[in-house]
Amino acid sequence: MPPAPAAPAARAAACCAPLTAEPLSPESAEAVVPLLKALADPVRLRLVSLVAAHEGGEACVCDLQEAFDLAQPTISHHLKVLHTAGVLTREKRGTWAYYRVQPDALGAVAGLLSAPAGTAAGTLAPATGCGA
Repeated sequence: MPPAPAAPAARAAACCAPLTAEPLSPESAEAVVPLLKALADPVRLRLVSLVAAHEGGEACVCDLQEAFDLAQPTISHHLKVLHTAGVLTREKRGTWAYYRVQPDALGAVAGLLSAPAGTAAGTLAPATGCGA
C-alpha cells in the first residue's frame, strides 16, 4: 500500500529550508509548529519510536498499550495527535487500528533541523546525554 499523503504540518516542514540556512517566515513557523508539538511530548515520542521499531514497521494499538502505564483512551489520543500531524499513518483492520511512521514527516523534521554545511555531525551535541 502506498504511503498516505503527509499532513499539512509535515508538508510545511518539507518545504522549509533548514533553520540554519535562513530564518523561517512567520507563516512557515506557524505551519511547522503542529508537527514539532506532536513530537515534543515524551509519550508521543516513545510511541513513534515503538511503532518504527516494531516488527514490520507497524504496530497495533493493542501492542503499544503495554509499554505505558496509561489507559487505552489516552494512548489512542496520543496516536490521533501523531496521525493528525502527519507523523503516523493509520489503517483500520476490524476493531483495531494499525500505525506506521510516515517517513516523509520524519525526513522533513530532519531536514528542517539539519546542521549547516561544513559542520561536523557530532559537534552539535545536546547539553546532557540521552537519558541523563
